[in-house]
Amino acid sequence: MDAVDPERLARWWAEVLDHRVESHSPREVVIGPAIDGHPRIVFLRHDDGHQAKNRLHLDLRPDDLDAELERLVNMGARHVDVSPPVEPGWVVLADPEGNEFRIIRPAR
Repeated sequence: MDAVDPERLARWWAEVLDHRVESHSPREVVIGPAIDGHPRIVFLRHDDGHQAKNRLHLDLRPDDLDAELERLVNMGARHVDVSPPVEPGWVVLADPEGNEFRIIRPAR
């Protein structure tokens, strides 16, 4: 994932996903699960910032959408308006650098 500040964004996503920072350098930070496994996410320094629609976005499916939404907004995520209107089963947010992702209500 390109980032203006890979260290900050990687730490943010590590907290969201309950991952840990595995390695870091001035140009690259890698996060992964606390136990050995995949996937790992690499954050690369890219000084131009978020400029266009994401080519890839994450969908998070927490046990409690409302609680997770509150937690992520408190961490610095922001709501994103999408057109046409969003289905009631999911919410679109953006991380601190504007990368969009969805929180999806689990199927019952």
